[in-house]
Amino acid sequence: MTPATAVGLSMFGAMLALMALRVPIAAAMFIPGALGYLAITDAGSLFNLLKGSAVARLTVYELSVIPLFLLMGQFATQGGLSRDLFRAAAALVGHIRGGLAMAAILSAAAFGAVCGSSVATSATITQVAYPEMKAHGYHGRLSTATLATGGTLGILIPPSVPLVVYAILTEQNIAKLFAAAMVPGLLATAGYLAVVALYCRARPEFARPSVPVPWGARLRALAAIWPIVGIFVVVFGGIYGGLFSPTEGAAIGALLTFCVGLARGELGGAGLARALVATAETSAMVFMIFLGADMMNASLALTEMPARIADWVTQLPVPPLAVVTAVLLLYVVLGCVMDELSMLLLTIPVIFPAVMALDLWGLPPDLKAIWFGILVLVTVGIGLIAPPVGLNVYVVNNLAREVPMAETYKGVFPFLAWDVLRVTLLLFFPAVTLWLVGVFF
Repeated sequence: MTPATAVGLSMFGAMLALMALRVPIAAAMFIPGALGYLAITDAGSLFNLLKGSAVARLTVYELSVIPLFLLMGQFATQGGLSRDLFRAAAALVGHIRGGLAMAAILSAAAFGAVCGSSVATSATITQVAYPEMKAHGYHGRLSTATLATGGTLGILIPPSVPLVVYAILTEQNIAKLFAAAMVPGLLATAGYLAVVALYCRARPEFARPSVPVPWGARLRALAAIWPIVGIFVVVFGGIYGGLFSPTEGAAIGALLTFCVGLARGELGGAGLARALVATAETSAMVFMIFLGADMMNASLALTEMPARIADWVTQLPVPPLAVVTAVLLLYVVLGCVMDELSMLLLTIPVIFPAVMALDLWGLPPDLKAIWFGILVLVTVGIGLIAPPVGLNVYVVNNLAREVPMAETYKGVFPFLAWDVLRVTLLLFFPAVTLWLVGVFF
């Protein structure tokens, strides 16, 4: 083992130790990275890097899409759009057994189209849907598991903040990645609805059907969500129609969502302040993680670990798909201790070159990068709900404290079974992911 490799492994060990001590993830990456950089070079080199790295990262124009999509989601939350989404879905399917759970899945998918964050989707839809499900006698296991799982659609249905980060790290087209995520996101939604239906058939006592809503009320509920549909069509129609870039689309979406909230009279001064503060806090957290990951990755580059790993992977006497499967399993394990952004920022600079060196289904480099990005995104979603530390489960149970967390994890397993099947489908049939990319581009 070379001294540089020893430094790289020591950095990883120190990072995991700091995470175990509950040090914020940005600091847990930055501190070992800075110490490793200092060990390999000297103090002058470290200070020169620090002098320009923050400015170089924070002035990247493409990154402005992240706070803009976050702001759009906050305006939708404070403007009451999430409540209308759930009411419309409940009016359509709430009368069948498990219908309110299905409505939570549908509203989470729709809210994900204006949000881009899994945790925000889980928290928002839980506040709206859980009281209704509880009032109608739904079992806590089914309710919380459905809400935690539905929250993962926040990063699967475009826009997706982790997908934007992946696009920037790998220098891929954001619009193409959004298009590639559409079909897997719709597959996830359809599969989760089927899981709820089968769950309620096996355990009918977990969900009682509600009284059917008159068609007039259903139409009024659907009419209330036309602004959300319009915003989605304008934003993504403009992006794929070539009228504006994803960053410009995010700005237009935020403006339209703000105007809708004002017109409805629900986005007053207090709501506007909450939206701006929440966006600023989340954006600051994201960019601090960026800076920590940049420090760690700069040090790893000096150790030449990414290049060594890429060479080692390409020489392994195993099929390329076995390597990709091992990488996906690694993401599931990392999901137990890290959030999705931290995982991507830390691992993609190391893993991506190795994967791109493999011959996978004969795909050209650009399509291979898009396909692998969607696989990673779907797998990261599994980590958000899988035990022992599913971040979405913690968020939902923090809002539904009377339901034991063990109950939620029991309810999550059927959804995880579908997730495993879906990842397998996307792994062996890249055309499922890449079909819309070919249609639009």
